[in-house]
Amino acid sequence: MRFSHAFFDLDGTLTDSADGILNSVSHALSYFGLSIPREELLHFIGPPLLESFLPLLDHDRHLAHDAVSKYREYFSSTGIYENRVYDGIAEMLRAVSQAGLSLCLATSKPEPFALRIMRHFRLEEFFTVMAGADLHGPRHDKVDVLRHAHTLAGTPPLSRCLMVGDRKHDVEGARAVGMLSCGVLYGYGSKEELELAGADFLARTVAEVQSLLLLA
Repeated sequence: MRFSHAFFDLDGTLTDSADGILNSVSHALSYFGLSIPREELLHFIGPPLLESFLPLLDHDRHLAHDAVSKYREYFSSTGIYENRVYDGIAEMLRAVSQAGLSLCLATSKPEPFALRIMRHFRLEEFFTVMAGADLHGPRHDKVDVLRHAHTLAGTPPLSRCLMVGDRKHDVEGARAVGMLSCGVLYGYGSKEELELAGADFLARTVAEVQSLLLLA
């Protein structure tokens, strides 16, 4: 097969987590007396939280860190489970792993939360590596996470690695570390966003992701 390792994003790629994320964002913003329509908060799904809160809080990093803490206050107990696995994901992961590919999680979500979600939805059994961002450390963006996941996977040849995600950060992260990327169109990023970021492949459905990974 063309690829030996597939690196998957979590939110918008494996699970539809919009409700939990947006409810957590609204909880955080209410602490500052802000009420913003949900459709204007969709950009929070995918990028690091701090990056998304900054423009709404006058680019004050202290306030943005407080907002992240308030977000996690709601997310850690409630928002984390306001989530569902996309139809066909488990079947796709099973087929691809049984074909011999190594599956790696590479998400900008803090690793402790990502692991809880993977275990809750029984997806961890398909993955050899599960990597996320540090809660309070330097590993926070997709480039850092991908490099960490690649190291944990044993540094396989980058030419045989594919990053699968739904936002420009996934595509840009893959390009930065030397991997090819597949942008999924069933998640939260638009076709235009993914094409402008330079996605090597686009997949409209979970089945198309499976077909790409199993190409000879």
